[in-house]
Amino acid sequence: MKNSRNRKNNIATKSKESKIKSAPKHANTKLIALEGKLDVNRQGYGFVICEERPDDDILVRQSNLNSAIKGDRVLVQITNKSGKKTEGRIVKVIKRSHEYFDGLIHVKKDFAFVLPDNKYGMSNDIFVPQKHINGAKDGERVIVQIVDWNEKGKNPQGKVKEVLSGIGTKELMWKTILMDQGFPLDFPKQVLDESEAISTEISKEEIKKRKDFRKTTTFTIDPDTAKDFDDALSIEYLNNGNVEVGIHIADVSHYLIPNTALDAFAYEKATSVYLVDGTLPMLPEKLSNELCSLKPNEDKLCFSAVFELDTNGKIISEWFGKTVIHSDKRFTYEGAQTVIESGEGEFAEELKTLNTLAHKLRKQRFKEGSINFDTIETKFILDETGHPTGITLKERKDAHLLIEDFMLLANKQVAHLMNKELYKGKHVEFPYRIHDLPDLEKLKNFNNFAKQFGYRINITAPKKIAESFNELMAALKGKPEESMLTSLAIRCMAKAIYSTKNIGHYGLGFVDYCHFTSPIRRYPDVLVHRLLQEHLTKKDFSYQGEMEVMCKHCSSQEKKATEAERDSIKYKQAEFLKTQVGMVKDGIISGVTSFGVFVELLDSKCEGMVSLRKMTEPYEFDEKTMSVTAKFTGKQYTLGNQVRVIISAANPEKKEVDLMFVE
Repeated sequence: MKNSRNRKNNIATKSKESKIKSAPKHANTKLIALEGKLDVNRQGYGFVICEERPDDDILVRQSNLNSAIKGDRVLVQITNKSGKKTEGRIVKVIKRSHEYFDGLIHVKKDFAFVLPDNKYGMSNDIFVPQKHINGAKDGERVIVQIVDWNEKGKNPQGKVKEVLSGIGTKELMWKTILMDQGFPLDFPKQVLDESEAISTEISKEEIKKRKDFRKTTTFTIDPDTAKDFDDALSIEYLNNGNVEVGIHIADVSHYLIPNTALDAFAYEKATSVYLVDGTLPMLPEKLSNELCSLKPNEDKLCFSAVFELDTNGKIISEWFGKTVIHSDKRFTYEGAQTVIESGEGEFAEELKTLNTLAHKLRKQRFKEGSINFDTIETKFILDETGHPTGITLKERKDAHLLIEDFMLLANKQVAHLMNKELYKGKHVEFPYRIHDLPDLEKLKNFNNFAKQFGYRINITAPKKIAESFNELMAALKGKPEESMLTSLAIRCMAKAIYSTKNIGHYGLGFVDYCHFTSPIRRYPDVLVHRLLQEHLTKKDFSYQGEMEVMCKHCSSQEKKATEAERDSIKYKQAEFLKTQVGMVKDGIISGVTSFGVFVELLDSKCEGMVSLRKMTEPYEFDEKTMSVTAKFTGKQYTLGNQVRVIISAANPEKKEVDLMFVE
């Protein structure tokens, strides 16, 4: 296709089976190679998980890893099927999971080598030539970047990027968490150079190409700590009694040009990463905090979804296209909420109207099957050094929900428009945000467990399940078991991912859904903007034949970012509770395993574990009842029990909190 982007260097090879001619022959074995993701345990054994064989991972012994490490996308050749476990060897690394590693450096006369931490599953040291030691001293902890994987030899070659011995604990943990998930810690020089070369001026010619909303009442509503504002709302009262609402999204695609280093790096990263006390942005600061940030009292380029709504929130007409806006005010959520509640202040009438419409959109959404998983979120109170001094519970009020409802409306309607688009008799390959039906077996188990607390859900049909969950969430509000049962309910759900195969979004109750509203921090939104613009200008569609692989990559990066965020939260929880060692707390059992009982503390929502090895007598684990029972006394601890515990230890570096039951 003539306008398709050339992304051969950025996109992982499509999953396939292929003949390996040079592979050694084994009796009763077909010489096939499968693509999958490599995991490596502490003993050095690898396991490749393949999409084609989800229930049968492939064992790879250390001698057959061939430079592959934990998290790599690999091609594995099956070599042996005769035993209980299918075995194989890595024949190719398709995509590396890590570029940076931390470890101890050992400096010799003319070279050095770095011993990477065991968490990476790397069996070889990293060789560092003299010119790349960069002042590191023997025995120091460093960050090393691989410059040559040297797949034919034993040791990859690297260069020291930073010595960690002199930096603070907070910065060290921040960088370690990001490296653990394979995220680059900085932007390459070429990416920064391209970013800095972008003009900050908006030409008159560019404005003429766009719909002008600069005289329309417009404002942003964001957290008080936000540095980039990628969405704004405009409102205009029409003569027929209806209201025109504009959802204006920063036009990142205007600045992020395909086939540039800036675009390729954004795709590889695919997402911003949000840790408790810092953000790793997807885009350089000039884009994320300047050019594409919808700051008040500045002209900004946007891609907009504009709706005429009647008083019931029904869509009368819609328009999508490139715009220029001029935000009149930057609201924080708290500031907007104060105006909504008091009815006084700047744009009080506009906020009241938008809030009323949002309530009607929300009511209709729940009526059509959307599930209201209103999870309890915590917020750390940090001092000037980043140390947590307290934890508060986030409360989602009308100002938060108002923004959410209009963003959902834009995402849904853009996806609906693109789903109707046909290209040469076929649907466009488009990055939908999809969410599959929940697992029926998990639902049955959850229902049986919920009955112990006096709750039940109707699992006879998808819509009944959604209605039941909404009733359950309302009944749980404020109860001690709210967080635990909500968490278990969410585990019954499938994970939302990006895909060209549009099966709808079950959790939201939408037939069509995509991500359009956050291109500063999500690459799939950039793709949506590009394809939508190609539709509006009647051009050939890009990425056809490539989009599904890109969707998988973006989903994978999103998962890594979520893991990094969770690690950051666990670190801060342990850091906070370290000051409370010896205190007795009330909690609820949030998880039961064969090695320990997890307890969520009621006052802070932090979680710790009671190790079964440290109990005064042996305990036996029962997976069916999710409980552990003492062998001699019969004392039992079950998921959902309210308990009292003492905080016995907290280790931020290991992200662990140790608890003991108080009898």
